[in-house]
Amino acid sequence: MSALWIAHVTVTDDVAYKKYAELAGPAIADHGGTFIARGGRYVQLEGKERPRNVVARFPSVEAAVECYNSAAYQAALDHARGASERELLVVEISE
Repeated sequence: MSALWIAHVTVTDDVAYKKYAELAGPAIADHGGTFIARGGRYVQLEGKERPRNVVARFPSVEAAVECYNSAAYQAALDHARGASERELLVVEISE
């Protein structure tokens, strides 16, 4: 089953986070991920508000986790650490 990678982000260093985004996109694509929402309009109904929200669709939960653990994504993530506050989760889609 397909899965959604959902990130809620507050960027604290625009320059470093831009480098993360440049590297993360190809790493996500290499694992079958496609972006379906990136920083668009949202409504916060509960929980901690984060001004940037990103959703990517993956072929499976396993593909998303493999992406996260990949060397390419971890290299990208090095630029996000210290440049953002974020939560990330992967959820399987009931189809």
